[in-house]
Amino acid sequence: MSLLEKFFSGGSGNSGAAPDKIKLVVGLGNPGSEYEGTRHNIGFDLVDRLAGRSESKWSRERKFRAKVARGEDGVILAKPLTFMNLSGNAVARLGRFYKLHPNQILVVYDDLDLPLGKIRFRKEGSSGGHNGIKSIIEFLSTKDFPRLKLGIGGAAQNDTVVDHVLGKFQAHETEELEKVLAIAVDGVNCALSEGMDQAMNQFNRRA
Repeated sequence: MSLLEKFFSGGSGNSGAAPDKIKLVVGLGNPGSEYEGTRHNIGFDLVDRLAGRSESKWSRERKFRAKVARGEDGVILAKPLTFMNLSGNAVARLGRFYKLHPNQILVVYDDLDLPLGKIRFRKEGSSGGHNGIKSIIEFLSTKDFPRLKLGIGGAAQNDTVVDHVLGKFQAHETEELEKVLAIAVDGVNCALSEGMDQAMNQFNRRA
């Protein structure tokens, strides 16, 4: 049993069945102006748009090591300030405080294996080499939490992976980026209101 599962079962009176309504949406990225607009920060970009749609304001909350906004219907939005490799620290702090089961936490992040314009909802899975997801798996002691992968495409032949993910989107990619972020916002809202199964059915085939 993971740390969050123990915490949830200890204080909620739940009979053991895992709840399935998402309460927390975490976008992954790196804090600091030098990382704004980079491919690795597309998770931040997505939760910024979610906050903007509900006119929610971000506040820096040290106890969570994250920026937090309260969205519609009590949904919490978060951007860890721990840097990507320690994202799990912030996620675990938020989960403990709000007594969340891991499957109530939706994590949004960049994926090299998907081209720009593609998104994929998943209920669980491995890190796929993503250091932010690797950290969350370590801190939660489980791979069973939902996630939304946002495609950023693979590195060009002469680029390293690090240079690619920490590079900014090119001018010719901007229009496609805005389109896919709009679709992803709708997808997250679907997951929040109708569940992950519906989000996967409706949005995993879309570009």
